[in-house]
Amino acid sequence: MIRILIGCFMALVVCSCNEDIKQQNLKVGTYRAILKAEDNQEIPFVFEVKSPTELHIINAEEVIKVDEVEYRNDSIFIKAPVFEGFLAATFEGDNLKGSYIKESLDRVVPFSAEYNKKNRFEVTSEANENVAGIWETVFNHNDADDQYIAKGVFKQEGSKVTGTFRTTTGDYRYLEGVMDGDQMKLSTFDGAHAFLFTAKVSDSTMEGTFYSGNHWKAPFIAKRNASYELPSTDELTFLKEGYDSLEFSFPDENGTIISLSDDRFKNKVVIVQIMGTWCPNCLDESIYFNEFYEANKDKDFEIVALAFEYAKTEEKAFNSISRLREKLNINYPILLAQYGTSDKEKAQEKLPMLNHVLSYPTSIFIDKSGKVQKIHTGFNGPATGEKYEAFKADFERFVGGLLSD
Repeated sequence: MIRILIGCFMALVVCSCNEDIKQQNLKVGTYRAILKAEDNQEIPFVFEVKSPTELHIINAEEVIKVDEVEYRNDSIFIKAPVFEGFLAATFEGDNLKGSYIKESLDRVVPFSAEYNKKNRFEVTSEANENVAGIWETVFNHNDADDQYIAKGVFKQEGSKVTGTFRTTTGDYRYLEGVMDGDQMKLSTFDGAHAFLFTAKVSDSTMEGTFYSGNHWKAPFIAKRNASYELPSTDELTFLKEGYDSLEFSFPDENGTIISLSDDRFKNKVVIVQIMGTWCPNCLDESIYFNEFYEANKDKDFEIVALAFEYAKTEEKAFNSISRLREKLNINYPILLAQYGTSDKEKAQEKLPMLNHVLSYPTSIFIDKSGKVQKIHTGFNGPATGEKYEAFKADFERFVGGLLSD
């Protein structure tokens, strides 16, 4: 399916060349885009075109700069930073119509964008509910074997709603939307994931559906609970009995096998980052880790990342790693631990001393003697506000303590 679709786009380009169709560029201004989800739902997002080769995807406070824009006659290809997925479309006047494509996962989502439209969601009636506050949430609430918990944290001004859902393994990043009567609608698109949350809200409850692209959905229920807290993310993943350290040997992009026993890591505090280049929470964590590493790499401190990639070939996986390193200017090693799947059970097989790999990312804190001192599951990024600031303060205190020992 994916190869057929891409082939069709390329055929269109070739046909356009033969017919001498004049190249058309994006117009400076705002576009409202939609991606098609299940149940005839639409996942909207907004982007601002600054020039024909630069646009900004906007999700609440988040602004994602995109400068990989390629034109081929009447077609356009837009690739967000770091992630594999891309938008491929043809021009229909000033508008766009095409698909959002993730080749390694064989996923194709219908995409369109309308020029000179600014509203993410249209509001048809005045907000008669206010979701500002904290919500205790259960996703897949009808399936005990597949349900998971979350903490909704929202702000509302008039009909505009922003915030996020935090889970035990991370957050859904910057969500933006509206309260339309008693209907809450939130969405985000970051280049890797497209999310839509819709819910009917009363004063103290909400019930709705979460859509991820056009391939997955989950019902959820939530109730107001100002004191609600998720379980500690430092207790979910741990070493199996009989282990007190970590061992691995994986290649970097140059083919060099790197092990935790290498001289580079001896007598140093080491953070081992379990991650994937396809993972937005991992991107958030990598940005923070890289800043901290640059400020502390001369203090007996190291970071090494283990990438678990769903890219189908080793070459593509290493290309994704190199792209991430270049975009973020990362100087700590990123090793390829697995490609062809991001399955967490397969990942745990590569690190058998762990009880499981529950989340990408997961961070393992190792002291100067090589002993594991803490394992932190998931990452709450900038979209979580105070929680992100609290994480950074705790991280710096803990690592500072290990460095002083």
